[in-house]
Amino acid sequence: MATFMLASTVALLFGQATASPQAQMFERRQVGGEEPDVVIPGASSYNGLNLVPQMGWDNWNAFGCDVNESLLLTTAQDMINYGLRDLGYNYIVLDDCWSVGRNESGYLVEDKYKFPNGMQDVANRIHDLGFKFGMYSSAGTYTCGRYPGSLGYEQKDADLWASWGVDYLKYDNCFNQGQSGTPKLSFDRYNVMSQALNATGREIIYAMCNWGNDDPFDWAYRIANSGRMSGDIYDSFNRPDDRCPCTEAIGCPWPGFHCSVMNILNKMPAITSRTMSGYFNDMDMLEIGNGGQSDSEYVVHFSMWAINSSPMLIGTNIGTLSPANLAIYSNPAIIAINQDTSASAAKRVWRYLVDADATGEGEISLWTRTMANGDRIVALLNAGNTTRTMNATIDEVFFDERTAGAYRAPPELSQTWDVYDLWANRMSEAEAGAVLASMNGTTVQVSSNSTTRFNATAMSYADGIKAMHPALWGQKVGTLVPGGRFEAEIDRHSVGVYRLKSQGASKAKRDEL
Repeated sequence: MATFMLASTVALLFGQATASPQAQMFERRQVGGEEPDVVIPGASSYNGLNLVPQMGWDNWNAFGCDVNESLLLTTAQDMINYGLRDLGYNYIVLDDCWSVGRNESGYLVEDKYKFPNGMQDVANRIHDLGFKFGMYSSAGTYTCGRYPGSLGYEQKDADLWASWGVDYLKYDNCFNQGQSGTPKLSFDRYNVMSQALNATGREIIYAMCNWGNDDPFDWAYRIANSGRMSGDIYDSFNRPDDRCPCTEAIGCPWPGFHCSVMNILNKMPAITSRTMSGYFNDMDMLEIGNGGQSDSEYVVHFSMWAINSSPMLIGTNIGTLSPANLAIYSNPAIIAINQDTSASAAKRVWRYLVDADATGEGEISLWTRTMANGDRIVALLNAGNTTRTMNATIDEVFFDERTAGAYRAPPELSQTWDVYDLWANRMSEAEAGAVLASMNGTTVQVSSNSTTRFNATAMSYADGIKAMHPALWGQKVGTLVPGGRFEAEIDRHSVGVYRLKSQGASKAKRDEL
């Protein structure tokens, strides 16, 4: 059996984002003899947006510059039909290569061949389908595709996008004219667009994409809603590539690109504390469906992005999804972790190098994360090259609480925890295939007691967790008791993800699955 547990929580009362978190002071209030609340004014979001990670679709990884209005609108309709919009994937993001230059007044002009009805019409039609609309530019003289960038034109471009009804900006780092190399240089350059977007008066999520250059996780929360923490991903599980030279986030002079899933994941532990409500470390787009990894590797990719509160942007051709691909993207029990209001990232408790193959050494690791309601997420990751039995003790699951230096043992260690396998109710290929074959808006047909499907438009993830909706809890596979250990067999290049719910205080003795 398995035993996991949670630490006591301190209530955080977030005020309006009127100043940067760095400029705020902790204020304690003592009410009678009760425990004081901790008040951190303005700590939620610099602009009040993106309190949980953004979800949606971006065309770049699958289509590059081969994009037009028909692709965007067809993709949006497919996402409705397949239930993806109502799982929370609610941004349609148009990436690079959409403009042809600037007019005499200095405003960007859309490519009329690709977008014959104009960008405002595209935005209106996306909105009519229940999505929000995102666009792309670069904090340089050119975009990465060598189209006009926004450096020096920030306010004009922000005003134009606002007039079109844009809700989201992905802002890249190409051709930056040497305005990088120190955190201050990068901060100042990206802050110009941040202020320009705010000046429009329109709510626009600002997704900074400077590849982890100049440590954005230390400063971007003051000006952006998310920030890329590594070089560009490509569809590989763990292949080393000289174009992605860094294996650690801290002190990386050139993040590069062509970074594998495991390369990006292993940069996260050092910057876990830099994930917060309103600002998320962006691990880059989801590659599931692009064909470069096995099914179990895609499960790792999806799971580990989710528990680290990375933005979840689908980066494949929705129209060619296989049933297995759709089943991964549609696992609401995993999405619920990503959309949890705790807005935190997982901690890697331990990591060991194990057997190697031609791609290099394998590894195994234990990751944990605390949810807003006190539940604990546990991920047993086997990136080694053989299937193996993995385990975690209750002391390891609550390592931080146990080693916090408290004068008494943390209460989590004396509680019994129910353990739920969050991949156990994965949609079958038959069910996913039926969804793909149906073109009549299947999301409205989701049953309130479905074990595989969930409609987050009808019920929020927080309410679904509270109501114990079966699609968000997987299957109960055991309990973790005081002094106990959790054990599971994990396939090669796969992960087991478990949600632990406390039964409360317990006198149970050591037990195992």
